[in-house]
Amino acid sequence: MSAYTIKNLMEIDDSAGDNAPNVEARFGRRHLDSQHLGVSYFRYAPGFHPSGGHSHREQEEAYVVVGGSGRVKLDDEIVEVRTWDVIRVAPEVVRAFEGGPEGIEIVAIGSDRPEGGDGVRIQDFWTD
Repeated sequence: MSAYTIKNLMEIDDSAGDNAPNVEARFGRRHLDSQHLGVSYFRYAPGFHPSGGHSHREQEEAYVVVGGSGRVKLDDEIVEVRTWDVIRVAPEVVRAFEGGPEGIEIVAIGSDRPEGGDGVRIQDFWTD
């Protein structure tokens, strides 16, 4: 393994694809050859939020809003966020984002995770 890796997130395939036309998702963890970090890019269309959310069993995450604005739902609280806000989220907190008037672009940074991941999907988390 090299001592460093450079990868352009926009050159990674959009994992959301046709399954989620209001979301763009580019997961960089495996492309970075990192043992400890995951870095991903997300874009949500204006006004869109998924009905589901997710938490983790072990992995702490930080999200940086790199474009646009919107809201984030953290457990039962909904908070307005804007460009350059950083949101740190403990593993057990259920989270989901919503695009503002121009949509929202987010870079997510994740810490170590167990083999195969530790994400827990929560259905019907943000239904209003």
